[in-house]
Amino acid sequence: MKYSLLAIVFLLLSGHTRLFAQNKIQPGFDAGEYVSLLSLAFYGRSIPDSAERTTEKEIYSKLYVSPEVGLKNQWSLFLRNDNVAVVCIRGTVPDKLSWAANFYAAMIPATGTIFLNDSTSFKYQLAADDQAAVHVGWTVALASMAPDIVSKIKELYAKGVRNIYITGHSQGGAIAFLVRSYLYYLQQDGTLPKDILFKTYCSAAPKPGNLYYAYDFENITRNGWAYTIVNRLDWVPETPYTIQRMQDMNELNPLIHTKDLLKNQKLPLKLAGGFLYGKLNRKPRKAQKVLTRYLGSKMYKIAIKKALPQFKEPQYVPSDNYMRAGNPVVLIPDDEYRQQFKGTDDYFIHHGFKAYYFLTKKHYPGTGK
Repeated sequence: MKYSLLAIVFLLLSGHTRLFAQNKIQPGFDAGEYVSLLSLAFYGRSIPDSAERTTEKEIYSKLYVSPEVGLKNQWSLFLRNDNVAVVCIRGTVPDKLSWAANFYAAMIPATGTIFLNDSTSFKYQLAADDQAAVHVGWTVALASMAPDIVSKIKELYAKGVRNIYITGHSQGGAIAFLVRSYLYYLQQDGTLPKDILFKTYCSAAPKPGNLYYAYDFENITRNGWAYTIVNRLDWVPETPYTIQRMQDMNELNPLIHTKDLLKNQKLPLKLAGGFLYGKLNRKPRKAQKVLTRYLGSKMYKIAIKKALPQFKEPQYVPSDNYMRAGNPVVLIPDDEYRQQFKGTDDYFIHHGFKAYYFLTKKHYPGTGK
C-alpha cells in the first residue's frame, strides 16, 4: 500500500512537471519579454538595441506577414527557436484609411455579428457581459484579420506550438485586446483547443471598449496574463474620448435612481436636487449623442463605406464610456527622459519605440542587455 501511494504521488508530480515544462511563457510582467516584443513590432527583430541587432543572433523567425485587409490592417507571425509563437498586430500607418479606423470610434456590442460584405459575415464574442461594448473601427479590423489568425494558430497547434504571445503597439495594441478576447471565447466554445496558452502585451494602446468590456478582459486574463504598457506623457492611451453618462453605471447605482430618491424629500432639496440631476444627466447624454453621430454614422459615410462598399453599418451602442483595460504598467518619465525627449513639435515623440524602450530600461535596469 505504501509503495502504491508513493507511485501515485510520483506520477502526479511528474505529470505536473511535464505540464509546467510545456508552458514556456509564464505569468507576470517581464520587461525583457516586453521590449523583445516591442522590437518585433517595430523592426521585425526581437533585439531592441540597434547596435546589438546587427551582431547578435536572432531567436525569432518571421513565418508569415498577412496581406493588408479591412481598414489597412496587417499582422505578422513569428516563431521563437523554442517553439513559442507571436501574433503581432501592426499599428496605424501613414494612410487616411488607417487613421479612419481609429476615428470610426462609435461603440458596438461586444457580442454580435458584423457584415463585411454581401457574402462575408463575422460572428464574434469579445465578452460575456451583455453590457460590454467595443470600438467599432478596431472590431472591423479584428473581423478582417481574425479568420487568418485562427487558421495560422491551428496550423501551429498541429505542429506542437502551445505558447503564443499576442502583442501590438498603438492601434496594434488596441486591436490586440480584441484579438485576445476573441481567441479566449473561441477556446470556450471548442473552436480552439483550451491548452493553448496566450500572454498579451498591449503597448501604448488606446482604450478598446467600455468599463464592462475592461472588467471582462481583466477577468479572462487575470493572474498576470495581460498587460497594457503606458508612457505617462503619451497622449494616445488617453483616447478615445470618454463620456460617462448615468446610464453607463450599474443598475443599482443610486445616481441612476436620483429622481425616485428625491420624491420623498422636502421641497427645497427636491428642487435643488432635481435641477442638479437634470444638468448632470442631460449634458453628458447630449455630448455622447454628438460623438456617436460624428464618429459613427458620419465617419461611416465619409470614409468607411468608400473603402468597404458592401460593409453594412452596424447598430451603435449609445455610449462613449471608454476605459483602459489590462494590468497597467505605467512608465513615469524622470528628468533625464524629459531632457532627452523635448524641444520638438512632434506630437508622437512620447509614443514611439525610443521613448518606450528608454523608460522601460529606466524602470527595469538590465532590460535589453
